[in-house]
Amino acid sequence: MTGGKARWRNWARSESSRPELVIAPRSIEQVVLAVERARETGHPVKPIGGSHSFTGIGATDGIRLDFSRMRGLVSADRARGRVTLWGGTHLYELPALLGPLGLALENMGDIDRQTITGATQTGTHGTGLAFGGLSTGIVGATLVTGTGEVITIDEDHSPELLPAVALGLGALGVLATVTLQCVPQFLLRAEEAPAPLDEVLSTWGERVRAADHFEFYWFPHTRGTRTKTNTRLPISAEAEPLGRVAKFLDEELVNNQALGALVAAERLVPAMTPRVNQMIEGLSSRRTYSDLSNRVFVTRRAVRFREMEYALPLDAVPQVMREIGAMIERQQFRISFPVEVRAAAADDRYLSTAHGRESGYIAVHRYWREDPTRYFREVEAIFQDHDGRPHWGKMHTLGEQTLRERYPRFDDFVAVRDRLDPDRVFRNAYLDRVLGA
Repeated sequence: MTGGKARWRNWARSESSRPELVIAPRSIEQVVLAVERARETGHPVKPIGGSHSFTGIGATDGIRLDFSRMRGLVSADRARGRVTLWGGTHLYELPALLGPLGLALENMGDIDRQTITGATQTGTHGTGLAFGGLSTGIVGATLVTGTGEVITIDEDHSPELLPAVALGLGALGVLATVTLQCVPQFLLRAEEAPAPLDEVLSTWGERVRAADHFEFYWFPHTRGTRTKTNTRLPISAEAEPLGRVAKFLDEELVNNQALGALVAAERLVPAMTPRVNQMIEGLSSRRTYSDLSNRVFVTRRAVRFREMEYALPLDAVPQVMREIGAMIERQQFRISFPVEVRAAAADDRYLSTAHGRESGYIAVHRYWREDPTRYFREVEAIFQDHDGRPHWGKMHTLGEQTLRERYPRFDDFVAVRDRLDPDRVFRNAYLDRVLGA
């Protein structure tokens, strides 16, 4: 336990707060005590994981729970391919925990700095039409509710709560443990290649349905993309990983050091952005490699940025991308960061951005030292015209009224919130905006 008023900031430096008190629990019992203290003092309480959300979903001026002491494997059920993890376990820690068990996550995003609870509570996802977001892998949880009660949720205990709790925005309680359904370890063969933007958009539906995992990146002010197609292989297949030099040149030198220098320069001289992006497009080359799944899914991101991402009806993606490109040129924006495009399966989580529909995801970014307001506002207006749903952990401006219209089970989620946190112990400004006070 430490005194308060020490400033907390998220990774993107887009949100900050000064909690009155920071508590680092070591057990579920200590989490309960923290919640009880919050109730007694009238302070809200919020757990913080990797601080990689771009919104203020985890910010609080009340009691902050630091979960760094509640990490690692609680138990494993090899026969069923399931593991129970402490809520503070980071995604980057999972390969060392799951590998000896011969297991892996079914899918991952391209960043692994989040905790398992932070990632699932905000709706983190990867790409692949046969695969849901990370929260769809949660089959059980231990939750400390707003009344201090400890409840178990799984197939045999309060199963009706799982679609809400698995992706709960931190509004329903503190997830002390989560149980994940895993899959046998597997390899991925990655094929990265340049392709014209018009061609990728015109074949979008075929590409995402033909591949296990497909995504592409488009640098504004260009007519080309970089595509990445991942194919799942058995663990017995022969791996052909990137060599150390190739990995360093691409992921560290190009994606981090060179990109950081370029975006910093473009911030000072925005007029150079189109030419730089076109140069990067011209340097894009083909490569194929295969490795353990987590090593292919995840990329190290050292350059700070701010991000907005929306889920859209799958077939709307090509039109939305065309509208974004036209808007960028019409508004004379100079955008140095690429637009990332992915897809995911429909699922049943009440507040999943893919609830009830196959979804395409479009993410836009700006360098963290640049003001994203105008660019994000214009892009968000396009997303809104196409029934978009914002990623809960990324920047957006929507509130309760609009979100209720977008989510068929919104009121069911609020009813669960009323049951588990009737006094709103876990509230903060972000949750007041998106769920109502």
